[in-house]
Amino acid sequence: MARQSHTIQVNFRGGIIPPGILLELLEIAEAATVTQVRFGLRQQLLLDVPYKLLPAFNTACHDRQIDLSEYPNMLSTYPAAGIFLHDTWLVEGIYKDIFNQFDYLPLLKVNICDSKQTFVPLFTGHINWISSHTAHYWHLYLRLPGSQELFRWPELIYTNSIAAVSKAAETLMLRGLEPAAVFNDIKALLSYIFRESDGEPEFPAFHLPYYEGFNKQDNSYWLGIYRRDETFPVSFLKEVCRLCMETRTGQLYSTPWKSLVIKNIDAGHRYLWDYLLGKYAINVRHAANELNWQVEDNSEDGLIIKRYIIRHFDVADVRTYGLCFSVRMKEQTSLFGNIVIRKKASRHGSKLKYMQRYDILYTAGFNANSAVLAPYREDVSKEQLGPYVASLCKLFYEQRSETDMLQHFVKAQQSPVMKADTVRKVHQCVSCLTVYDETAGDEWQEVPAGTSFTALPEGYCCSVCEAGKETFREIAVTVTS
Repeated sequence: MARQSHTIQVNFRGGIIPPGILLELLEIAEAATVTQVRFGLRQQLLLDVPYKLLPAFNTACHDRQIDLSEYPNMLSTYPAAGIFLHDTWLVEGIYKDIFNQFDYLPLLKVNICDSKQTFVPLFTGHINWISSHTAHYWHLYLRLPGSQELFRWPELIYTNSIAAVSKAAETLMLRGLEPAAVFNDIKALLSYIFRESDGEPEFPAFHLPYYEGFNKQDNSYWLGIYRRDETFPVSFLKEVCRLCMETRTGQLYSTPWKSLVIKNIDAGHRYLWDYLLGKYAINVRHAANELNWQVEDNSEDGLIIKRYIIRHFDVADVRTYGLCFSVRMKEQTSLFGNIVIRKKASRHGSKLKYMQRYDILYTAGFNANSAVLAPYREDVSKEQLGPYVASLCKLFYEQRSETDMLQHFVKAQQSPVMKADTVRKVHQCVSCLTVYDETAGDEWQEVPAGTSFTALPEGYCCSVCEAGKETFREIAVTVTS
């Protein structure tokens, strides 16, 4: 039977959803008889509009300047800022500055991620920007469409150059150039701010923070909402938007886990959110082993496999902390996860469900950011998936237990060398935030280490933005010795 509706994608850049715009969109959708909407893996909104009402829906969106984009949404760690991320230079204002640089709609997937978090996948884009330890400088990883191989840019790139380098890289990648050739061409043709890379970055070991329910955020709360069937009632979301606007809560955020986050809920308004959740019978207390899954967008068959395995987890009381699972029903799909359940091509073209078989794979070293997959079991029936995946979870913990962490802790406590924090003064450029530290000097301008700021020549300028010496201000920094 032919489908009677068309799936519309609405991009909210970086997962930031203004409540007023979402409310307008939901009212248009409701007029088109849409009762449920979903959020996608790239933080976009998905809704199914009946074909006969599609022209009116498109016209209404156009009249209200709501963009219905077929391009991939730009993914970011913005939703994690302030709730899962605190000790980082990548604050919310910097995200918005970066988004505003993009004066074009990227045709390839772009990720803007903080390197200190494990909430948002780092390498699911084609152009992956990952913050470095140096403020305002970024690692860049390129991945050609259809490929799982990552190319690490040999340099760190300055924040203000992200959009220009992204646009140039996309143009060359779409022409079929290999990433190494993309780097060479951009170096020859584009002027951008960079500094030498200090090697491959180290990322924290994966663990998915619990992103559901009410949680303290300084003097306020944040609320995470997950839906087992991935659908959100339009009527519920409309009231969410109105409540945000009435209480001046700010913006909503969609996550790569197809969930919704509301930040900065005033403690005095929490009862209003409790009321709203109760009115629509929205449950916000699911088990952690149900939240760490990535399933393709619009995949009911994938959700069925997920539910089947989770039921086995519940019965067997399986621990899954530190693991992430992905269900891949399409051959070319690439999803985030360190344990993968992948559908095999049907035998002899059969469409019978009981004939369907699956492969169970895991990433090298159970690294969730790795694209290298090793087989664990092949040609597995649906009925066997639960026990085999549970056995693979057990293998993960057995490998982690090979190192005696308690012994390492005891040795560290017995070490006579203790670290202490000291505070000293440095000078920072107010234009681009570059720091001049007299203990390091400035090798780019042949200023030797130990040269005090007052001893710098009058013609000295910032090595990044070339602002004059007078733009530097003295600041205090904390150093661990």
